[in-house]
Amino acid sequence: MAVRPSGTGPSQISFALVDLMRSALRISAHQDQARSWPEDDVFAVDRMLQWRRRVSVAALVAVALFPLDPQAAHAEPGVPVPPNGLLADRGKGDISEADRDFAVKVRLAGLWEIPAGEMAQEKSEDPRIQAIGRDIAAQHEALDKFVRDAAKKLDVTLPNKPNADQQGWLAEMREAEGEDFDRVYIARLRAAHGKIFPAIATIRASTRNDTVRKLAQRANQFVMTHMTLLESSGIVDFAALPTAPPPAAANAAPNAAQVQPPSGAGAPVFIIVVIVLASVAITFVATRHFMPNPRRRYRR
Repeated sequence: MAVRPSGTGPSQISFALVDLMRSALRISAHQDQARSWPEDDVFAVDRMLQWRRRVSVAALVAVALFPLDPQAAHAEPGVPVPPNGLLADRGKGDISEADRDFAVKVRLAGLWEIPAGEMAQEKSEDPRIQAIGRDIAAQHEALDKFVRDAAKKLDVTLPNKPNADQQGWLAEMREAEGEDFDRVYIARLRAAHGKIFPAIATIRASTRNDTVRKLAQRANQFVMTHMTLLESSGIVDFAALPTAPPPAAANAAPNAAQVQPPSGAGAPVFIIVVIVLASVAITFVATRHFMPNPRRRYRR
């Protein structure tokens, strides 16, 4: 008996198609057998077979319409996956110094995280850390190809070795063993991804170049995936992460000195209110004394 795989991938769709084919064969066999039955029984069986045939067709349509995109099949329910295919990648639009620096940072990330992931597979004794290192290293190889292709299109010079800080982190990992290595590996990569994450958002929102825009969107998806993988290790020290900077002064609530009106500004308003009230009172009194009373005019 074949074991049906769990999930909603292509293999599951294949099993569903096999089930539909088996149902069709059973329907055909029932039809051949029903030809020798009495007329009333044949009518009842024919209605049952028509119902099963409709259900089979509906299931076949549902399977045919099911998305075959592996990325969509593994997405968390209710969370959309950005459609990268809708973004242009022609190298059109002005490229800023921030765009160039972003491409360099993406390249640098791969230059140290790929060897770090290889060390995780070799030095860690925890299967979870080994799997995390393998996945992050493999994904950075794909991202590295994206950034090299973009740099070639935009004539951006990329580095070929990690910077001094990254080389120091790799040296720290080489010296660590066992659980100490696991903590260093997870902490260093999680901190690095936390720093590049907001930078990616800034470039994605502000760049005028379509190739940089697509690279930023792709990098954003990679970084979110890597942060999730690292946090799945269960050893991320969230209390040690740097806190977000305080809101800018421009967005802060105004203090008492800012909301106070300048000296003397309230006096004219008060005087105007007093004059208006006095005018209303004088008008009312004058009306009562000088306008004739209609009751007296017609009194006999």
